[in-house]
Amino acid sequence: MAATYRALASVLMLVGFYLVALLQLAVVVAAFGWLTRERSGLFATNVLWPLIAALGAVVVGLWRSLRTRDEPLPGLVLTEQDAPQLWATVRELADAVATRAPDEIRLVPEVNAAVTEQTRLLGLVGGRRTLLVGMPLLQAMRVDQLRSVLAHELGHFSGRHTRLGGVAYRGRLAIGTTINRIGRWNPIGMVFRGYARLYLLVDNAASRRQELEADRASVLLAGPEAATSALRSLPAIDAAWSFYTQRYVESGWSAGLAPDDLFGGFGQLLAARQEEIDRLREEAPEGSASRWDTHPPIGIRVAAMADAPAGGAAPDDRPAGVLLADVDAAGRALQAAVVEHGDRTLLPWPEFIAATLAASVQHRADTFYRAAGRFTGTTEPGLPTVLELVRENRLGEFAEQFFDDATRKEAAQRFAGPLETLLINAAIRSGRARWQLSWSAPAELVGVDGEPLDLAEAAKLAVSPQTLDEALARLTALGIDPGAATVVQTRATGRNAGLIGGMANVKLDGQKHDLLILDRGLVLVGNPGSSDEGKERLRRLAGSTTLEELAQSHTFVPFEEVTGVEVTREVPLKATLTLHDGRAVTLHESFTGDLLEPKSRDTLLEVFRSLDD
Repeated sequence: MAATYRALASVLMLVGFYLVALLQLAVVVAAFGWLTRERSGLFATNVLWPLIAALGAVVVGLWRSLRTRDEPLPGLVLTEQDAPQLWATVRELADAVATRAPDEIRLVPEVNAAVTEQTRLLGLVGGRRTLLVGMPLLQAMRVDQLRSVLAHELGHFSGRHTRLGGVAYRGRLAIGTTINRIGRWNPIGMVFRGYARLYLLVDNAASRRQELEADRASVLLAGPEAATSALRSLPAIDAAWSFYTQRYVESGWSAGLAPDDLFGGFGQLLAARQEEIDRLREEAPEGSASRWDTHPPIGIRVAAMADAPAGGAAPDDRPAGVLLADVDAAGRALQAAVVEHGDRTLLPWPEFIAATLAASVQHRADTFYRAAGRFTGTTEPGLPTVLELVRENRLGEFAEQFFDDATRKEAAQRFAGPLETLLINAAIRSGRARWQLSWSAPAELVGVDGEPLDLAEAAKLAVSPQTLDEALARLTALGIDPGAATVVQTRATGRNAGLIGGMANVKLDGQKHDLLILDRGLVLVGNPGSSDEGKERLRRLAGSTTLEELAQSHTFVPFEEVTGVEVTREVPLKATLTLHDGRAVTLHESFTGDLLEPKSRDTLLEVFRSLDD
């Protein structure tokens, strides 16, 4: 019933969207004819331009939706040889819910499972079926929990939920494309935006009913405990995957490195942090209901499962990975199939972590080396530059830029923290230290003997002229050469930067630019385009590639190079930035400007105030 309802609703709502457009077309034609007779064709075009532009957006949206296919996610196709037990389980479950088994099982790098069907004639004729299974689920779940997930997805097939998936997908795409192409100031856009909200409300309500329907198959074929525990496990697995990618993978990736066994590493992390994962499962949030959600919250789904008929499925606490012939080989094959490494260097995990953290230390150290270079006028600054400031008793004068609330004497003492980073950089570059991988705790700095290496005490000694020589003697005894630690990145980049705002149609030195505000600087994009599409243009720009690459391909003004900011007007913003090399950059927000998010201007003003302190 839910599938029939969604099918009818999707078709009727999509037809209604284009009926609204046809009605507006009729209005345009009639009004154009009348205005042409009364005034002129040029006058009619200018007056009716918002309607004409909106109709053009509708045509583009329809054309794109008709030409786009709802393809399954990229992944690794699993043959019978790759996953004999998985195929047998899927066929068994398909028979149990009285549906045709999928034609293809595809392993994907997502904390998710899903089904798709390439239908024809608006879903009236079935087509090729694909079951998508996330590799992290196979690594983190028990067999009976994965059976529950598979039964749920096959329940979508038996309920014919996938038949109209293509219609719903094309409806969302057509309406979304239309809305995005209508200018912000076009009054006709209000009609289409209101209709789009109504469409999503109706379609999402039907989607939530389908999820509850498919949950009944989970309980029937896997049992209530497996079904509910699998559902509660999903947020925990998703959190573990996010932690893994952010803590272990992303820094190395941005440094031009990649692990040679991406999914194998996640398996090792799960094994090492099992107690933490179990706690996350127990603390899974119930969620709150929203009419905009496509899935009901976990609490509602679990409550509905308690009332669903249960079958006699036996518990099976084996790891779900046994359903594959070789889970480790499958992970490596999936990585080869879906991960674009580019020119990154592939390394085994111990070497990957060591190289990643060494690059991270160098990146942090370069910030201080560049500052020392600006402070002293040195073209090739490094640790010796900083140590010479200590010997000359000028460290406090240099360090106070990093500690706004400290006196020069206090700043010199507090610089022991940054100086420890510089000493670690020297130890690594001298070949006397490396970072040691741990899956259960942060990586540890160890010396050549494999024992932990602590340079905090040497750093405390090195900030004072009276104890500097003692610190240097300790470094020499460890075989650490301060001269080996020099700047690598001579100018700040967007590496590991965060996006905190954006402004469109800003004049910089009189020329129109779009502006992305990073937590490390400003990305200036010249000749951005039409004033009408500023917000959407900023969104496309921010999502087009990494922030580091955007900073490389456009003009980048690092905040560390700004010596002062004069704000002469806050709204619309007008300010002048003075750079370390003496240049001045004038920023002038236009009245046709647009913001990536409402607080973007306020965020930039806060940054300017902090730079001018």
